[in-house]
Amino acid sequence: MQEPHQNDEYLSSTPLTEREKVIVRTSVVGICANVVLVAFKTLVGLLSHSIALILDAVNNLTDTLSSIVTLVGAKLSGKRPDKKHPLGHGRIEYVSAMIVAAIVLYAGITSLIESVKKIVTPELPDHSVWSLVVIGASVFIKLALSLYFQKLGKRVKSSALIASGKDAFFDAVLSTSVFISAVVFMITGFSAEAFVGLVISAVIIKAGISMLIETIDDILGKRADSYLTSKIREVIMKEEQVRGVYDLFINNYGPDRNYASVHVELPDVMTVSDVDSLTRRIQNAVYVETGVILTGVGVYSYNTGKGEAAQIRNDVMNTVLSHEWALQIHGFYVDTDHKEMRFDVVMSFDVDHKDALNTLYKEFGEKYPGYSLHIVADADISD
Repeated sequence: MQEPHQNDEYLSSTPLTEREKVIVRTSVVGICANVVLVAFKTLVGLLSHSIALILDAVNNLTDTLSSIVTLVGAKLSGKRPDKKHPLGHGRIEYVSAMIVAAIVLYAGITSLIESVKKIVTPELPDHSVWSLVVIGASVFIKLALSLYFQKLGKRVKSSALIASGKDAFFDAVLSTSVFISAVVFMITGFSAEAFVGLVISAVIIKAGISMLIETIDDILGKRADSYLTSKIREVIMKEEQVRGVYDLFINNYGPDRNYASVHVELPDVMTVSDVDSLTRRIQNAVYVETGVILTGVGVYSYNTGKGEAAQIRNDVMNTVLSHEWALQIHGFYVDTDHKEMRFDVVMSFDVDHKDALNTLYKEFGEKYPGYSLHIVADADISD
């Protein structure tokens, strides 16, 4: 019986639907909780003339919008691949996380402006026991939402849910400060609401900026997780013919949607049929054990002989690695009969790759006159 191709499971809607259900359910809980908080805080804030409580209500309103954005993002990212987007719509979640971060940033800036206004033109609040009850309940609800969002967000690897969880935590901090300032006012008659709002606004703005930067990193693309790259190499190296694994490049198209390409070093005596069979086994094994889809497996051949080729290889490796910017050399092959030599060099980001290549071509052109050289500069893209 033929095994299903690795893409068949990816195109299946089952794992995506389960993840989508978790995000939708969590977002709906957040929307309902925040709508209730907005209603009560707005009512009590207007009755007690508390700017801090009204701003807290506005902040909860932005949380409602955040949950709606997360919900919409989850639905859109779960759409099946189509002709226009053959690799799926998973990156929409990063966009929704960015929108959530922007909403948090907006709430922080709005709170900062309103706090400054109240410092310039102060207005004494009129707190009651009911306002304290509403604020206190808000703190517990927000802490519970924060733990709930972040726990499920990490479980289903949703950056938007995690961002909403962090936002809920800062809301709890904000509500706590409002609660404390209300108690202080009721006991001493001193209103510190505007000043407390000023400090908390700065904290929220900082959180919004951090969330925005983190999401931008996901969209731009960042270094792959070291555990994942190590696991992929470990799986590939189980094949007896593979002597080395290089140039592992992982493209992320949303949470748990990784496509990769890699080069493997194989003996120069293998036939095309052997290589074809080997690369298919590698693709299957990597997908089964890591969930990463290998879209391409390139091949480097290495000299199996131990004569002149082996001596040249050792000399080339020692020469290349004598440079501080040379991190690794691989894919070396030399044909002494036809005077051809080729290899790749992984270079650090601290050196201009073009200048480094010119240096190597000059060095080996002088060492091996008459040889046709092909040297490739590789970037240090994975651990």
